[in-house]
Parts: sequence; structure tokens; C-alpha cells
Amino acid sequence: QVQLVESGGGLVQPVVSLRLSCAASGSFFSIDAMGWDRQVPGKEREPVARMANGRIKYGDSVKGRFTISRDNDKNMVSMQMNSLKPEDTAVYYCNVDFRTIDYFSTRVAWGQGTQVTVSA
Repeated sequence: QVQLVESGGGLVQPVVSLRLSCAASGSFFSIDAMGWDRQVPGKEREPVARMANGRIKYGDSVKGRFTISRDNDKNMVSMQMNSLKPEDTAVYYCNVDFRTIDYFSTRVAWGQGTQVTVSA
């Protein structure tokens, strides 16, 4: 199993930057993909950024402003969020696709979520 611990959320003013980090731990064979989703109360969870198989994909609303990165040695994924807007306010969830220790199954793990609030 994989446990995810997120950090870096908070209250910031518009235009300011923020960096989220997520550390994965536990027993697994490999981590195949890492990413971030976000959710606003009353709305569906929205994919923000994802790294898989050497490819990176961003949601349209964050392209050019957010940058996802991964540290394979530390099993960490981070997301630099620049030029933040009030509409970026949400709970951000780290997610990981991993292969179980026996190699034969793949599963998804989610972090507990970290609140990002962008307000003047």
C-alpha cells in the first residue's frame, strides 16, 4: 500500500506563488504516475496536472502557470503554482498510480487533501 502526505497549502493573495509537495511511502513495486487533482465544494474533482510514462499533462485552466515535477529518489511529486487566481481556490489532492509489491496489480492512492485559498 501507499500512503501520501501533502504539504504546502495555505492562504495567499492573487498573483502570489505557492508550492505543493506530496511524499509517497509504503510498500509497492513501482509508482507509475503521479499527479494533482482539485475540488471545490459542490463541484466534481478536476484533474490539474499529471506525470505518467514520461509525459506531462495539465488542465486547461492552469497551463502556463502550474508546473509539476517529480523526485523519483524520494518518491515525491511537487507542483509549483504561479500567478494564482481566486478561481484556483480548492482542496488539492495528490494521487499516485502504483503497482503493488507482488507486481500483479495496479492501484490508485489519494492524499488527504490540502486547502489552497487565493484571496485578496
